[in-house]
Amino acid sequence: MKEIKVFRDPLYGYVKVEEQLIWDLIQTKEFQRLRRIHQLGGTYIVYHTAEHTRFSHSLGVYEVARRIIYEVDDIRTTLTKEERIIVLCAALLHDIGHGPFSHAFEMVFNTIHESYSIKIVLDEKTEVNKVLENYSKGFSLKVANIIEKKCYKTECSMNQCKHNIMIDLISSQLDADRLDYLQRDAYNSGATYGEIDLERIIRSFLVVNNQIAFKYSSMHAIEDYLMSRYHMYWQVYFHPAGISYELLLINIFKRVKELIANSFNFKSDMLLIKKIINNNLLIEEYLELDEPWMIYKIKEWRYEVDDILVDLCNRFINRRLYKYITCKTKEILDSKYIKLVVLFQKYNINTSYYLYKDTLIKEAYQYYNDEALHNSPILLYVDDELIEIAELSHIVKGIKGIGAKTDYKLYYAEEDCNNFSAEDKLKVQEILKK
Repeated sequence: MKEIKVFRDPLYGYVKVEEQLIWDLIQTKEFQRLRRIHQLGGTYIVYHTAEHTRFSHSLGVYEVARRIIYEVDDIRTTLTKEERIIVLCAALLHDIGHGPFSHAFEMVFNTIHESYSIKIVLDEKTEVNKVLENYSKGFSLKVANIIEKKCYKTECSMNQCKHNIMIDLISSQLDADRLDYLQRDAYNSGATYGEIDLERIIRSFLVVNNQIAFKYSSMHAIEDYLMSRYHMYWQVYFHPAGISYELLLINIFKRVKELIANSFNFKSDMLLIKKIINNNLLIEEYLELDEPWMIYKIKEWRYEVDDILVDLCNRFINRRLYKYITCKTKEILDSKYIKLVVLFQKYNINTSYYLYKDTLIKEAYQYYNDEALHNSPILLYVDDELIEIAELSHIVKGIKGIGAKTDYKLYYAEEDCNNFSAEDKLKVQEILKK
Protein backbone atom coordinates (compact mmCIF):
# COMPACT_ATOMS: atom_id res chain seq x y z
CA MET A 1 0.00 0.00 0.00
CA LYS A 2 1.07 3.62 -0.47
CA GLU A 3 0.95 4.14 3.28
CA ILE A 4 1.12 1.78 6.23
CA LYS A 5 -2.20 1.32 8.00
CA VAL A 6 -2.10 0.87 11.76
CA PHE A 7 -4.32 -0.31 14.60
CA ARG A 8 -3.50 0.96 18.07
CA ASP A 9 -2.84 -1.97 20.36
CA PRO A 10 -2.14 -2.06 24.12
CA LEU A 11 0.45 -4.83 23.71
CA TYR A 12 2.38 -3.83 20.61
CA GLY A 13 1.73 -0.11 20.32
CA TYR A 14 0.68 -0.57 16.72
CA VAL A 15 -0.47 -3.47 14.58
CA LYS A 16 0.99 -2.54 11.18
CA VAL A 17 -0.61 -3.43 7.85
CA GLU A 18 1.60 -2.96 4.81
CA GLU A 19 -0.08 -5.31 2.34
CA GLN A 20 -3.32 -4.35 0.60
CA LEU A 21 -4.39 -8.00 0.77
CA ILE A 22 -4.26 -8.01 4.58
CA TRP A 23 -6.13 -4.71 4.77
CA ASP A 24 -8.85 -6.03 2.45
CA LEU A 25 -9.22 -9.24 4.52
CA ILE A 26 -9.69 -7.23 7.69
CA GLN A 27 -12.54 -5.30 6.02
CA THR A 28 -14.50 -8.44 5.10
CA LYS A 29 -17.76 -9.11 6.90
CA GLU A 30 -16.51 -12.54 8.00
CA PHE A 31 -13.52 -11.03 9.78
CA GLN A 32 -15.56 -8.15 11.22
CA ARG A 33 -17.90 -10.77 12.71
CA LEU A 34 -15.07 -11.70 15.11
CA ARG A 35 -15.72 -8.40 16.92
CA ARG A 36 -18.88 -10.12 18.19
CA ILE A 37 -17.14 -13.24 19.55
CA HIS A 38 -15.42 -13.05 22.95
CA GLN A 39 -11.88 -14.42 23.05
CA LEU A 40 -12.35 -16.03 26.46
CA GLY A 41 -15.93 -17.27 26.29
CA GLY A 42 -17.45 -16.99 29.76
CA THR A 43 -14.27 -15.88 31.54
CA TYR A 44 -15.41 -12.26 31.42
CA ILE A 45 -17.96 -13.28 34.08
CA VAL A 46 -15.00 -13.77 36.44
CA TYR A 47 -12.56 -11.15 35.16
CA HIS A 48 -14.81 -8.21 34.39
CA THR A 49 -12.37 -6.51 31.99
CA ALA A 50 -11.75 -9.64 29.90
CA GLU A 51 -14.12 -8.38 27.21
CA HIS A 52 -11.63 -8.64 24.34
CA THR A 53 -12.63 -10.41 21.16
CA ARG A 54 -11.41 -12.89 18.59
CA PHE A 55 -10.98 -9.85 16.34
CA SER A 56 -8.30 -8.25 18.53
CA HIS A 57 -6.60 -11.60 19.11
CA SER A 58 -6.49 -12.37 15.38
CA LEU A 59 -4.93 -8.98 14.67
CA GLY A 60 -2.42 -9.72 17.43
CA VAL A 61 -1.46 -13.11 16.00
CA TYR A 62 -0.97 -11.46 12.62
CA GLU A 63 1.28 -8.78 14.19
CA VAL A 64 3.43 -11.30 16.07
CA ALA A 65 3.78 -13.40 12.90
CA ARG A 66 4.65 -10.26 10.93
CA ARG A 67 7.39 -9.34 13.36
CA ILE A 68 8.85 -12.84 13.35
CA ILE A 69 8.80 -13.00 9.55
CA TYR A 70 10.36 -9.62 8.90
CA GLU A 71 12.61 -9.20 11.94
CA VAL A 72 14.17 -12.68 11.95
CA ASP A 73 16.71 -12.98 9.14
CA ASP A 74 16.48 -16.78 9.03
CA ILE A 75 12.71 -16.72 8.52
CA ARG A 76 12.70 -13.82 6.07
CA THR A 77 15.37 -15.33 3.82
CA THR A 78 14.02 -18.90 4.01
CA LEU A 79 10.49 -18.02 2.91
CA THR A 80 9.67 -16.47 -0.45
CA LYS A 81 7.55 -13.32 -0.62
CA GLU A 82 4.47 -15.41 -1.51
CA GLU A 83 5.11 -17.77 1.40
CA ARG A 84 5.45 -14.86 3.81
CA ILE A 85 2.09 -13.47 2.64
CA ILE A 86 0.46 -16.91 2.99
CA VAL A 87 1.64 -17.17 6.61
CA LEU A 88 0.35 -13.67 7.42
CA CYS A 89 -3.06 -14.50 5.92
CA ALA A 90 -3.20 -17.80 7.83
CA ALA A 91 -2.24 -16.02 11.07
CA LEU A 92 -4.97 -13.44 10.53
CA LEU A 93 -7.68 -15.96 9.56
CA HIS A 94 -6.84 -18.95 11.78
CA ASP A 95 -9.79 -18.27 14.17
CA ILE A 96 -12.32 -16.97 11.65
CA GLY A 97 -14.52 -20.05 12.09
CA HIS A 98 -15.19 -19.60 15.80
CA GLY A 99 -18.85 -19.72 16.79
CA PRO A 100 -20.64 -18.03 19.69
CA PHE A 101 -19.24 -19.10 23.08
CA SER A 102 -17.19 -21.42 20.94
CA HIS A 103 -16.04 -24.22 23.22
CA ALA A 104 -19.41 -24.80 24.92
CA PHE A 105 -21.16 -24.47 21.56
CA GLU A 106 -18.79 -26.91 19.86
CA MET A 107 -19.01 -29.47 22.66
CA VAL A 108 -22.80 -29.82 22.46
CA PHE A 109 -23.47 -29.25 18.77
CA ASN A 110 -20.41 -31.16 17.51
CA THR A 111 -19.04 -28.29 15.44
CA ILE A 112 -15.32 -27.76 14.93
CA HIS A 113 -14.22 -24.16 14.50
CA GLU A 114 -11.05 -25.17 12.62
CA SER A 115 -13.21 -26.88 10.00
CA TYR A 116 -15.38 -23.80 9.63
CA SER A 117 -12.29 -21.64 9.29
CA ILE A 118 -11.25 -23.76 6.32
CA LYS A 119 -14.75 -23.65 4.83
CA ILE A 120 -14.98 -19.87 5.16
CA VAL A 121 -11.62 -19.44 3.43
CA LEU A 122 -12.54 -21.82 0.59
CA ASP A 123 -16.24 -21.04 0.05
CA GLU A 124 -16.64 -18.99 -3.13
CA LYS A 125 -19.55 -17.03 -1.62
CA THR A 126 -17.52 -15.48 1.20
CA GLU A 127 -15.83 -12.11 0.95
CA VAL A 128 -12.68 -13.64 2.40
CA ASN A 129 -12.45 -16.13 -0.46
CA LYS A 130 -13.07 -13.43 -3.08
CA VAL A 131 -10.30 -11.23 -1.64
CA LEU A 132 -7.82 -14.13 -1.62
CA GLU A 133 -8.72 -15.28 -5.13
CA ASN A 134 -8.56 -11.73 -6.49
CA TYR A 135 -5.02 -11.56 -5.15
CA SER A 136 -4.00 -14.75 -6.93
CA LYS A 137 -5.93 -17.66 -8.42
CA GLY A 138 -5.80 -20.63 -6.03
CA PHE A 139 -4.41 -18.51 -3.19
CA SER A 140 -7.30 -19.38 -0.85
CA LEU A 141 -6.35 -23.07 -0.96
CA LYS A 142 -2.73 -22.25 -0.09
CA VAL A 143 -3.85 -20.28 2.96
CA ALA A 144 -6.38 -22.95 3.97
CA ASN A 145 -3.73 -25.66 3.78
CA ILE A 146 -1.48 -23.83 6.24
CA ILE A 147 -4.40 -23.30 8.65
CA GLU A 148 -5.17 -27.00 8.26
CA LYS A 149 -1.52 -27.84 9.04
CA LYS A 150 -0.83 -29.14 5.54
CA CYS A 151 1.83 -28.06 3.08
CA TYR A 152 0.52 -25.19 0.97
CA LYS A 153 1.87 -27.01 -2.09
CA THR A 154 -0.52 -29.94 -2.30
CA GLU A 155 1.89 -32.11 -4.28
CA CYS A 156 4.68 -31.73 -1.73
CA SER A 157 5.73 -34.30 0.87
CA MET A 158 5.95 -32.88 4.39
CA ASN A 159 9.14 -34.78 5.21
CA GLN A 160 11.87 -32.19 5.79
CA CYS A 161 9.75 -29.71 3.86
CA LYS A 162 10.53 -26.08 4.66
CA HIS A 163 6.80 -25.40 4.72
CA ASN A 164 6.67 -27.00 8.15
CA ILE A 165 8.14 -23.65 9.19
CA MET A 166 5.07 -21.86 7.85
CA ILE A 167 2.77 -24.11 9.89
CA ASP A 168 4.86 -23.95 13.06
CA LEU A 169 4.75 -20.15 13.04
CA ILE A 170 1.02 -20.29 13.80
CA SER A 171 0.53 -23.78 15.27
CA SER A 172 3.21 -25.31 17.50
CA GLN A 173 4.41 -25.37 21.10
CA LEU A 174 5.72 -21.83 20.71
CA ASP A 175 3.90 -19.92 17.99
CA ALA A 176 2.41 -16.52 17.15
CA ASP A 177 -1.01 -17.68 18.37
CA ARG A 178 0.16 -18.58 21.88
CA LEU A 179 2.52 -15.62 22.13
CA ASP A 180 -0.41 -13.28 21.54
CA TYR A 181 -3.18 -14.90 23.56
CA LEU A 182 -1.05 -15.35 26.68
CA GLN A 183 -0.19 -11.65 26.78
CA ARG A 184 -3.60 -10.41 25.62
CA ASP A 185 -5.59 -12.59 28.00
CA ALA A 186 -3.33 -11.62 30.90
CA TYR A 187 -3.55 -7.92 30.06
CA ASN A 188 -7.33 -7.90 29.73
CA SER A 189 -8.00 -10.12 32.74
CA GLY A 190 -5.67 -8.11 34.95
CA ALA A 191 -3.58 -11.20 35.68
CA THR A 192 0.22 -10.94 35.64
CA TYR A 193 0.93 -14.59 34.88
CA GLY A 194 1.00 -14.14 31.09
CA GLU A 195 3.76 -11.55 30.98
CA ILE A 196 6.58 -12.81 28.76
CA ASP A 197 9.71 -11.41 27.12
CA LEU A 198 8.28 -11.31 23.61
CA GLU A 199 11.14 -9.34 22.04
CA ARG A 200 13.72 -11.75 23.38
CA ILE A 201 11.80 -14.77 22.12
CA ILE A 202 11.30 -13.27 18.65
CA ARG A 203 15.02 -12.46 18.38
CA SER A 204 15.86 -16.07 19.24
CA PHE A 205 14.02 -17.70 16.31
CA LEU A 206 16.25 -19.74 13.98
CA VAL A 207 15.80 -22.04 11.01
CA VAL A 208 17.89 -25.21 11.24
CA ASN A 209 17.44 -28.18 8.90
CA ASN A 210 14.10 -26.80 7.69
CA GLN A 211 12.83 -26.61 11.27
CA ILE A 212 12.17 -23.77 13.64
CA ALA A 213 14.62 -23.72 16.53
CA PHE A 214 15.67 -21.19 19.17
CA LYS A 215 18.99 -19.82 20.34
CA TYR A 216 20.28 -21.49 23.50
CA SER A 217 20.69 -18.05 25.06
CA SER A 218 16.89 -17.61 24.99
CA MET A 219 16.24 -20.66 27.19
CA HIS A 220 15.34 -18.60 30.26
CA ALA A 221 12.82 -16.52 28.31
CA ILE A 222 11.24 -19.72 26.99
CA GLU A 223 11.16 -21.22 30.50
CA ASP A 224 9.29 -18.12 31.63
CA TYR A 225 6.90 -18.47 28.67
CA LEU A 226 6.12 -22.10 29.56
CA MET A 227 5.51 -21.29 33.21
CA SER A 228 3.35 -18.31 32.22
CA ARG A 229 1.25 -20.57 30.03
CA TYR A 230 0.89 -23.09 32.85
CA HIS A 231 -0.18 -20.48 35.42
CA MET A 232 -2.60 -18.80 33.00
CA TYR A 233 -4.42 -22.11 32.56
CA TRP A 234 -4.92 -22.65 36.26
CA GLN A 235 -5.55 -19.05 37.26
CA VAL A 236 -7.59 -17.81 34.28
CA TYR A 237 -8.65 -20.47 31.77
CA PHE A 238 -9.51 -23.08 34.43
CA HIS A 239 -10.97 -20.65 36.95
CA PRO A 240 -13.84 -22.59 38.62
CA ALA A 241 -16.32 -19.69 38.35
CA GLY A 242 -15.55 -19.45 34.64
CA ILE A 243 -16.07 -23.20 34.29
CA SER A 244 -19.36 -22.85 36.18
CA TYR A 245 -20.51 -20.30 33.61
CA GLU A 246 -19.43 -22.59 30.77
CA LEU A 247 -21.38 -25.42 32.41
CA LEU A 248 -24.51 -23.27 32.36
CA LEU A 249 -24.03 -22.67 28.64
CA ILE A 250 -23.36 -26.34 27.96
CA ASN A 251 -26.48 -27.36 29.89
CA ILE A 252 -28.63 -24.77 28.10
CA PHE A 253 -27.49 -26.07 24.72
CA LYS A 254 -27.84 -29.67 25.90
CA ARG A 255 -31.40 -29.03 27.12
CA VAL A 256 -32.36 -27.34 23.86
CA LYS A 257 -30.95 -30.27 21.92
CA GLU A 258 -32.85 -32.75 24.09
CA LEU A 259 -36.13 -30.85 23.74
CA ILE A 260 -35.76 -30.71 19.96
CA ALA A 261 -35.14 -34.46 19.89
CA ASN A 262 -38.40 -34.90 21.85
CA SER A 263 -40.34 -32.66 19.41
CA PHE A 264 -40.85 -29.90 21.96
CA ASN A 265 -42.91 -27.03 20.57
CA PHE A 266 -40.74 -23.93 20.99
CA LYS A 267 -42.24 -20.45 20.93
CA SER A 268 -39.10 -18.98 19.38
CA ASP A 269 -37.66 -19.61 15.91
CA MET A 270 -35.40 -22.68 16.12
CA LEU A 271 -34.57 -23.10 12.42
CA LEU A 272 -30.83 -22.36 12.67
CA ILE A 273 -30.42 -24.41 15.85
CA LYS A 274 -32.11 -27.40 14.19
CA LYS A 275 -29.86 -27.00 11.16
CA ILE A 276 -26.80 -27.02 13.41
CA ILE A 277 -27.97 -30.25 15.07
CA ASN A 278 -28.65 -31.86 11.69
CA ASN A 279 -25.29 -30.67 10.34
CA ASN A 280 -26.83 -28.99 7.29
CA LEU A 281 -26.06 -25.36 8.08
CA LEU A 282 -24.89 -23.31 5.11
CA ILE A 283 -21.78 -21.15 5.53
CA GLU A 284 -23.81 -17.95 5.19
CA GLU A 285 -26.14 -19.23 7.93
CA TYR A 286 -23.24 -20.18 10.21
CA LEU A 287 -21.86 -16.67 9.84
CA GLU A 288 -25.11 -15.29 11.28
CA LEU A 289 -24.21 -16.96 14.58
CA ASP A 290 -22.48 -14.61 16.96
CA GLU A 291 -22.76 -13.98 20.69
CA PRO A 292 -25.36 -11.16 20.58
CA TRP A 293 -27.57 -13.52 18.53
CA MET A 294 -27.02 -16.37 20.98
CA ILE A 295 -27.72 -14.19 24.03
CA TYR A 296 -30.93 -13.02 22.37
CA LYS A 297 -32.00 -16.67 21.89
CA ILE A 298 -31.18 -17.46 25.53
CA LYS A 299 -33.28 -14.48 26.65
CA GLU A 300 -36.14 -15.78 24.48
CA TRP A 301 -35.88 -19.27 25.98
CA ARG A 302 -36.60 -17.82 29.44
CA TYR A 303 -40.26 -17.68 28.33
CA GLU A 304 -40.61 -21.27 27.13
CA VAL A 305 -42.72 -23.71 29.15
CA ASP A 306 -39.88 -26.07 30.09
CA ASP A 307 -38.90 -25.40 33.71
CA ILE A 308 -35.32 -26.62 33.38
CA LEU A 309 -34.57 -24.53 30.29
CA VAL A 310 -36.19 -21.45 31.82
CA ASP A 311 -34.20 -21.84 35.03
CA LEU A 312 -30.88 -22.41 33.24
CA CYS A 313 -31.39 -19.39 31.00
CA ASN A 314 -32.29 -17.17 33.95
CA ARG A 315 -29.21 -18.39 35.78
CA PHE A 316 -27.08 -17.50 32.76
CA ILE A 317 -28.53 -14.03 32.23
CA ASN A 318 -28.45 -13.11 35.93
CA ARG A 319 -25.12 -14.80 36.75
CA ARG A 320 -26.46 -17.32 39.27
CA LEU A 321 -23.65 -19.79 38.88
CA TYR A 322 -23.26 -23.31 40.20
CA LYS A 323 -21.40 -23.58 43.50
CA TYR A 324 -18.40 -25.90 43.74
CA ILE A 325 -16.12 -27.72 46.15
CA THR A 326 -12.62 -29.10 45.58
CA CYS A 327 -11.85 -32.75 46.34
CA LYS A 328 -8.42 -34.18 47.06
CA THR A 329 -8.84 -37.39 45.05
CA LYS A 330 -11.02 -38.88 42.35
CA GLU A 331 -12.33 -41.42 44.86
CA ILE A 332 -13.56 -38.65 47.18
CA LEU A 333 -15.09 -36.81 44.22
CA ASP A 334 -16.95 -39.92 43.05
CA SER A 335 -18.15 -40.73 46.55
CA LYS A 336 -19.55 -37.26 47.18
CA TYR A 337 -21.14 -37.19 43.73
CA ILE A 338 -22.95 -40.52 44.24
CA LYS A 339 -24.30 -39.42 47.64
CA LEU A 340 -25.59 -36.14 46.22
CA VAL A 341 -27.23 -37.93 43.27
CA VAL A 342 -29.27 -40.01 45.74
CA LEU A 343 -30.42 -36.91 47.64
CA PHE A 344 -31.15 -34.83 44.52
CA GLN A 345 -33.18 -37.62 42.93
CA LYS A 346 -35.20 -37.96 46.13
CA TYR A 347 -36.51 -34.43 45.40
CA ASN A 348 -36.87 -35.04 41.63
CA ILE A 349 -33.95 -32.77 40.75
CA ASN A 350 -32.47 -33.62 37.36
CA THR A 351 -28.82 -34.36 38.14
CA SER A 352 -27.91 -34.20 34.45
CA TYR A 353 -28.33 -30.42 34.68
CA TYR A 354 -27.73 -29.57 38.32
CA LEU A 355 -24.84 -31.76 39.40
CA TYR A 356 -21.47 -32.17 37.70
CA LYS A 357 -18.11 -33.68 38.58
CA ASP A 358 -15.07 -32.30 36.82
CA THR A 359 -11.48 -33.52 36.50
CA LEU A 360 -8.92 -31.12 35.06
CA ILE A 361 -5.42 -32.15 34.06
CA LYS A 362 -2.69 -29.81 32.87
CA GLU A 363 1.06 -30.11 32.36
CA ALA A 364 3.40 -27.13 32.21
CA TYR A 365 5.23 -28.65 29.24
CA GLN A 366 4.10 -31.57 27.17
CA TYR A 367 5.20 -32.80 23.78
CA TYR A 368 3.49 -35.56 21.88
CA ASN A 369 5.42 -36.74 18.86
CA ASP A 370 2.33 -37.04 16.73
CA GLU A 371 2.52 -35.82 13.14
CA ALA A 372 -1.26 -35.60 12.95
CA LEU A 373 -1.22 -32.95 15.68
CA HIS A 374 1.81 -31.20 14.17
CA ASN A 375 2.86 -30.49 17.74
CA SER A 376 6.57 -29.81 17.27
CA PRO A 377 8.83 -29.78 20.33
CA ILE A 378 10.70 -26.65 21.38
CA LEU A 379 14.21 -27.15 20.03
CA LEU A 380 17.32 -25.27 21.15
CA TYR A 381 20.33 -24.94 18.85
CA VAL A 382 23.51 -25.79 20.74
CA ASP A 383 26.93 -26.50 19.15
CA ASP A 384 25.42 -27.30 15.74
CA GLU A 385 22.92 -29.68 17.31
CA LEU A 386 19.15 -29.49 17.88
CA ILE A 387 18.14 -30.52 21.39
CA GLU A 388 14.67 -30.48 22.97
CA ILE A 389 14.45 -27.91 25.74
CA ALA A 390 13.56 -30.51 28.39
CA GLU A 391 17.01 -32.06 27.99
CA LEU A 392 18.80 -28.77 28.70
CA SER A 393 16.57 -26.85 31.07
CA HIS A 394 16.54 -27.97 34.70
CA ILE A 395 13.22 -26.13 35.13
CA VAL A 396 11.50 -27.80 32.19
CA LYS A 397 13.04 -31.15 33.08
CA GLY A 398 11.71 -30.75 36.62
CA ILE A 399 8.16 -29.79 35.71
CA LYS A 400 8.07 -32.49 33.05
CA GLY A 401 9.25 -35.05 35.61
CA ILE A 402 6.64 -34.02 38.15
CA GLY A 403 3.96 -34.57 35.54
CA ALA A 404 0.49 -33.14 35.35
CA LYS A 405 -1.43 -31.33 38.03
CA THR A 406 -4.92 -32.73 38.55
CA ASP A 407 -7.86 -30.85 40.01
CA TYR A 408 -11.13 -32.48 41.12
CA LYS A 409 -14.22 -30.32 41.54
CA LEU A 410 -17.89 -30.98 42.21
CA TYR A 411 -20.38 -28.42 40.90
CA TYR A 412 -23.93 -28.25 42.21
CA ALA A 413 -26.98 -25.94 42.24
CA GLU A 414 -27.11 -24.65 45.80
CA GLU A 415 -30.65 -23.26 45.51
CA ASP A 416 -32.03 -26.73 44.83
CA CYS A 417 -31.17 -27.73 48.39
CA ASN A 418 -33.44 -25.05 49.90
CA ASN A 419 -36.50 -27.30 49.68
CA PHE A 420 -34.83 -30.25 51.35
CA SER A 421 -35.93 -31.39 54.77
CA ALA A 422 -33.82 -30.22 57.72
CA GLU A 423 -32.36 -33.72 58.00
CA ASP A 424 -31.38 -33.85 54.34
CA LYS A 425 -29.93 -30.34 54.48
CA LEU A 426 -27.59 -31.56 57.20
CA LYS A 427 -26.63 -34.53 55.02
CA VAL A 428 -25.79 -32.19 52.15
CA GLN A 429 -23.68 -30.00 54.42
CA GLU A 430 -21.80 -33.06 55.61
CA ILE A 431 -21.18 -34.26 52.04
CA LEU A 432 -19.97 -30.85 50.91
CA LYS A 433 -17.40 -30.54 53.68
CA LYS A 434 -13.96 -30.30 52.10
